[in-house]
Amino acid sequence: MNTVTPDDLRRLTAPTDFLDYESDSVQSFVDEAVTDRGADKRGLAVELYYAVRDDVFYEVYGAELSPRGLRASHTASTRKGFCLHKSALYAAACRAVGIPARVHYGDVRNHLASDRLRGHMGGDVFFHGLNSVYLDGKWVKATPVFNKILCRLYGMSPLEFDGTADSLYHPFDDQERHNMEFLVDHGGFDDVPYEFVMANMRRKHPRFLNATGTGTVAGGSLAAEASG
Repeated sequence: MNTVTPDDLRRLTAPTDFLDYESDSVQSFVDEAVTDRGADKRGLAVELYYAVRDDVFYEVYGAELSPRGLRASHTASTRKGFCLHKSALYAAACRAVGIPARVHYGDVRNHLASDRLRGHMGGDVFFHGLNSVYLDGKWVKATPVFNKILCRLYGMSPLEFDGTADSLYHPFDDQERHNMEFLVDHGGFDDVPYEFVMANMRRKHPRFLNATGTGTVAGGSLAAEASG
């Protein structure tokens, strides 16, 4: 979506089933994250980026993947989740302050992971959630996913975002070794495409899902597994 019409802007700042920013929990999250809702949009997008990145604990284990679990309001309440949860919250929070935002998905290689997680995922290619936001007349990608502390545990520099250039993935770790690689771009969506997301999870990462298929396997901690 390169040309953005006024109708597009209205649609992409509206609440949706999953980007439910009119909820109390998302509104409270935004109020904590930004100093002035009337500030310039780029500054707001950056403030919200760091709030989602660092104030929502990144955890892949025991995560809820039901429709309720992937709603922005749920993640704003629990303050934890992984890329699928955090990307929905960021899109909702941006829309709450009038920034057109979408959820975006891709397949990446060498995603931040422990050996145990790679075993559950079936290798080093991960279905991955991120965002695109419309700022200063153009779309930029943002990945407010891997928090600062977790990145340090895994020897990576956290992804920064200034609202002018894509913040997409970690191409190298702190030792300048090739790290994350973007393999497939599934594109952007106006709302979380729940069936599409879950079909990808079931097909690509069946061992990562719990017995009911409504969440991820429990009993782990990505932070604790960093030394492994």
